[in-house]
Amino acid sequence: MASQRDVKNKIASVKNIQKITRAMEMVAAARLRRAEQRITALRPYADALGRMTRQAAKAAGAEATRLPLLVEHDSEERRALLLITGDRGLAGAFNSQIIRAGVRQEGEWSDEGAATTWYATGRRGVSSISFRGFELAGSYVGFADRPAFADARAIADDLITAFVDGHVDRVEMVYNAYVSPLTQHVTHQTLLPVSHEVIEEGEADEPEVQPLVDYEPDPEQILRRLVPDYIETSIYRALVESAAGFFGAQMTAMRSASENAGELITDYTLQMNRARQAEITQEIMEVVAGAEGVS
Repeated sequence: MASQRDVKNKIASVKNIQKITRAMEMVAAARLRRAEQRITALRPYADALGRMTRQAAKAAGAEATRLPLLVEHDSEERRALLLITGDRGLAGAFNSQIIRAGVRQEGEWSDEGAATTWYATGRRGVSSISFRGFELAGSYVGFADRPAFADARAIADDLITAFVDGHVDRVEMVYNAYVSPLTQHVTHQTLLPVSHEVIEEGEADEPEVQPLVDYEPDPEQILRRLVPDYIETSIYRALVESAAGFFGAQMTAMRSASENAGELITDYTLQMNRARQAEITQEIMEVVAGAEGVS
């Protein structure tokens, strides 16, 4: 059995750790509230932009198929995968589930004979992909906690350039969609080409009678400007939702760690009481033995 001093040291160490985890939980909770506000402000804009892009694509008709970002390549042998992760850990399975989803997707593409070009945001994703021996065509770090639209634009520019120049035939994105502090869903989204994502999806939710719109300039020119904005906004939305999901996961993980620390302190306290009782019993036995020896 450990001595009373050893158990006291363990209790002190666990209490120090508990103070840290509680502080991290409080910080994550405060940052989560701000991230939720950004999501609430962004979602209506992103949905409206997607709706406008669909309407402009329908108005452009056959002319929309000539836009480079809407045209499917003849083959899809080269595919790009963008992983959205955090810069830090201590958030449970938040980062690892994205990494696993990305590696699983790469394996499926490899079975189909397609090569994968990797892009990743967040230090955790960049380091994990590099550690697994994959080469990154683009890595973006340092803004996972509070992404700016300029960060999404830089990522979108690289992906659009790679697609238009023919270096990749398809671009997909994997990120944690924020649902609640306890729940983040791993979400796959096709970024390029955007024809299926923008034109086909969501039509069932839109009313059959659309308002009459006069386009100036023509719908094709408007669509040329809307599609890059749609891609940038989609990436920015994923970054913002991932940031909120990270803080929610970290808050939950730190709360669980604090509770576990409390249980450890209780167990160590009982262990210390047993050690104290054993020491007292031993001292009494020694006194009794000494008294018997004198008599």
